[in-house]
Order: sequence, then C-alpha cells, then structure tokens
Amino acid sequence: MKTPRLLAWMVIAGFTLAGCVTSAEDIDEQRVNTAPTITPNTAGAPAGLEEFYSQEISWDECDQMWCTRVVVPMDYDNPDGETIEIAVKQLRRSDDAHPALFVNPGGPGGSGVQMMDYINELSSPELQEAYHITGFDPRGVNQSTPVVCEDDRAHDARRARDYDMDDPAQREAAVADAQTYADACAENTGALLGFVDTISAARDLDILRAVVGGTDKLDYLGFSYGTYLGATYADLFAERVGHMVLDGALDPLLTNHELAAGQAEGFDNAIRAYIADCQAGPKCPLRGDVDDGLTQLERLFTSLRNTPLPTDQQGRELTRSLALMGVITPLYNQSSWPALSQALTQAMQEHDGSMLLYFADLMADRNPDGSYETNSDDAFVAINCLDYPVIGQMDDWQREAEELTEISPLFGADLGYGELACSLWAHQSTRERSELHATGSDPIVVIGTTGDPATPYRWSTALASQLDNAYLVTYDGEGHTAYSTDHPCIVSIVDAYFLDDQIPDDNATCPQ
Repeated sequence: MKTPRLLAWMVIAGFTLAGCVTSAEDIDEQRVNTAPTITPNTAGAPAGLEEFYSQEISWDECDQMWCTRVVVPMDYDNPDGETIEIAVKQLRRSDDAHPALFVNPGGPGGSGVQMMDYINELSSPELQEAYHITGFDPRGVNQSTPVVCEDDRAHDARRARDYDMDDPAQREAAVADAQTYADACAENTGALLGFVDTISAARDLDILRAVVGGTDKLDYLGFSYGTYLGATYADLFAERVGHMVLDGALDPLLTNHELAAGQAEGFDNAIRAYIADCQAGPKCPLRGDVDDGLTQLERLFTSLRNTPLPTDQQGRELTRSLALMGVITPLYNQSSWPALSQALTQAMQEHDGSMLLYFADLMADRNPDGSYETNSDDAFVAINCLDYPVIGQMDDWQREAEELTEISPLFGADLGYGELACSLWAHQSTRERSELHATGSDPIVVIGTTGDPATPYRWSTALASQLDNAYLVTYDGEGHTAYSTDHPCIVSIVDAYFLDDQIPDDNATCPQ
C-alpha cells in the first residue's frame, strides 16, 4: 500500500477546503529573492565519489521557491559509469546561515518536490523560519530520473482491472498482465530499474546533505516509507545524523507478506473506527452496528465486480479495485471521514461512483485531464521489488491471501499477491531484511500513531527498539502519521527537538 504523507491533506485541500493549499502569495511574503549560495561540504566523502560531493549546483526559481538538480551515480559500485539526477525543491524564508531540513513524504514513490506545495500544512511556521525546508524526489521518482512503465491510458486500464484470484482463468490473466507490465517497465526504464533500491537512495541523500545542505550532518523529517529511508541512512552514516524525526515507521525486519498482514489489520481497525463514528451521526449510509456496516460495504464491493457504477468522468466507471482505493484514501486522516460518508452515500444510495473515483485518483496522483502528476505507482513497485526479496510461489501466495482475508474480510484479499509482480520483475532483490541500529548516531525521534492504518503502531515501537539511540513518541489517535498543524502536541515536541535540541521523554504520549 502506497503511503504518501501529503495524501490526507490533498483529500481536504483538493475536495473541500481548496484554501488549505499553500498559496504563492503566502510564500512570497517571506521568501528570499536571491538564489542560494552553498559551499559543498566534502569532508568524509567516500573514495571515488569526491566529484559528486564537490559538485556546484545552480538554482532556478520555481513556484516561489528554489529548484535544482544534483548528479549522482546510477550504480555506486561503478561511480565512473552512467549518472542520474535528483530533483530538489527548497523553501527559503531567511538567509543562507540556516540549515536545510530534508523531508520525505513516504510511498515508496512519494514526491518530496510535490510535497512542498503543501508545506504550510505539514510544518509549523517556526520550523520554516529556522530551516530551509527541502523536498527531493528519490531516484526513480517523479522529477528525478524516473522509472517509466506505461502511458496514461494503459495506467488507467490497469488500475481499474479486477481479478478474482480464486478463479484459475482470472488468475492466469493476472499473471499475464503482471508480465506485460514488468516487461514494459524494463523496456522503458532501462538499466535504472535495477538501481532504485533504498540503500542507493540513502547514499544519494548523503550527497544532497553535502551539496544542497553544505553541512556535515543531515537534518531529516521522514513520514511512512520515509522512515525506512531515514533509518537506512542513519545505519549507513550514523556519524552524520543530526536531527532526525521518523513519523509512522516501517519495521525494517518485515517481509512483504508481514507488511501486508500488518496493513490488513490496520485498515480493518480504521474502517471499523470510521463506521462507529459514522453511525454515531445522523446521516450515515451504513446502518445497524459496525459488523452490519462492514457487511454492507462487502456487498458494495462484490456488486462492483460485475456491475461497475457510472461516474461523472466520460468513459470511466467505478470498478471494485477503484472503489477499494476510494475507501482507503480518506481513512488516512480522520478529518476526511465525513467526505468518505458523502462518497459512500453517493455510491450506495444514488448509484454514482464519482466521489469514490475522485479519491482513488487522488491516491494515484491522477489529474482531471487524465494525465498523471507523478509516476508514484510505478516507482512504488520498482522500489519495493528491489527492497523485498520474493518469497514463495503462487500456492504460498494463495494461502497467504486467505490469511489476510481472515484478518480483514473487506481489504485482506486485495492486499495479497504482493510478490507476484516482483516475481516477474527484470531485477530480483538480493537484500536481506535486517534490523537497523545506527550505532553512534545522535538521538533520533520515532513517532507512532496508535490508530495508524497504513503503518501500524507496533512498527514504530519495533523501529525505536532497534535503533540504538531512539526516543519513541506516541500519538494516541487515528490517522496515518502525526506531525502536522492538526496536532499541536506533536508539533510542540518535534519543534522543541529541532529548534531547541530538547530530546523528548522516551514513551512520551500526546492525546487525540
């Protein structure tokens, strides 16, 4: 499951509160009008990589911010070979004396460049005054040298397809489609497809630290998958960790199936919490108790397999797969639950799938004109296929899908078979899943949310226990990740750490 941090804000900003989006006027009032001047910090540059750590970059104005591109080796074992570029976007509200704070929204495949459009909702004004907030697209993602798989029309078709994996003929069709997709990614991306792993992305991040930050230590704020990228960096470059906050953590030890099982449980808990909240109000489309509501949703999804709903988008219907993503998307933030109720009312009572399709498209970064703003779906698959070794074969995945369905009758089956695409991938993962310790690092703050549907709370406790110098902060509430202007208690703890070097009490808790 893709888990971009800015998704929850996009639900609100794009659908109900357009004014929430950071405006150019808001930024322009305080921005710096001269291009950054940065001296690369080449101390400790690894042998053979000196030219990358010492490169001088040029900046261009972009959306009232500053943008640049940094050159990195495609293959760190062959730094004299082909190179790729990493796209960077920076908000500067003060002079060059302030450090860069690198941010990553998750995914994998989430765009840090795109995240900067929502930075006012995702960071406090105090943090923006003290740091140059810096978004970047990891290798293979969006404006960096990207993974390329299929055109927009083919992507629309693939997202809409439904497969009943219990049916041998449909299972065979799913395998054939997965092979076609894997072949297209290999042909259109080329050699880069074998080098979009998280370890390589973490090594890119150290070059960004030196060239864009100009500092000997990295300040970093990562959400969801961004916690895995940050923890990987800390394990590789422990002595270069400055202030690091990892919000909504992944447990580095988990296999692909264990990730799916955790998310099945997380989304099942989230949908139950949503239904209870919905039924406590006056206009809930789900009647009875929570189990009754789940049964009604299961019936909706079952009906969509054979009879998709019409939508307000010409030539597009709401299929079961699209409806699933349309329900999951608003679960990322409790503030979006009323919008989910509207969407379900429209689908179940008016037989119109438009709102659920809107939410599904939001998850995929699809624009109203049919284009895709980023390549997040393709990058998600490509990065995961290098990070997680394929375990088992079809019989094993069928059994695991049954286990997931027991965990979550509504979502479980659709979270299964995650290794099918990677089993057909042009590049097989050789990475071993292992603990990350970051021995010798400065203090790292890990934040977990008790009701997080996408990165269950126990994953944050697991990462905090693995890291040698980590402090766990708990947000006792619903939603995916916690640091945002919605949660002042979390903001106060995180900002005190970034701004005043105040290490939080281990196991500090913020109420909802």
